[in-house]
Amino acid sequence: MFSKACKYAIRSTIYIAEQTSSGKRVGIKEIVKAIDSPEAFTAKILQQLSKAQIIESVKGPAGGFVINERKLKKLKLSEVVEAIDGDSIYKDCGLGFKVCSEKTPCPMHHKFKGIRNELKEMLENTCVIELSQSLEKGLSFLNR
Repeated sequence: MFSKACKYAIRSTIYIAEQTSSGKRVGIKEIVKAIDSPEAFTAKILQQLSKAQIIESVKGPAGGFVINERKLKKLKLSEVVEAIDGDSIYKDCGLGFKVCSEKTPCPMHHKFKGIRNELKEMLENTCVIELSQSLEKGLSFLNR
């Protein structure tokens, strides 16, 4: 459902959140190693996240990526998805048709509509900090 870029964005944000909670800033090389992603592609994704004010990029010898403390406490997963994939995940047809609506539904329209609504609700109600805490406790992983 998510684009490859969005998956890396979610993983990066969770990792940065975990490190921020520990008082650390992380560099690009550490991020790509932690989430097993290509460096150049991840750098572009991090630029998008920074532009969307999801993360902050701090320059200099003690620099790296961090999430503002106030932002960290309330950052929702939906904000990360929106920054990378927009809202198409909630609107596009499950079979990929350009025209799919209540008036002209595809065979999956009505079932897929419910799944999209549940996904939207889950993303809007999930804080990144929750996910980073399960990572910190060793209950979840970002790299396999």
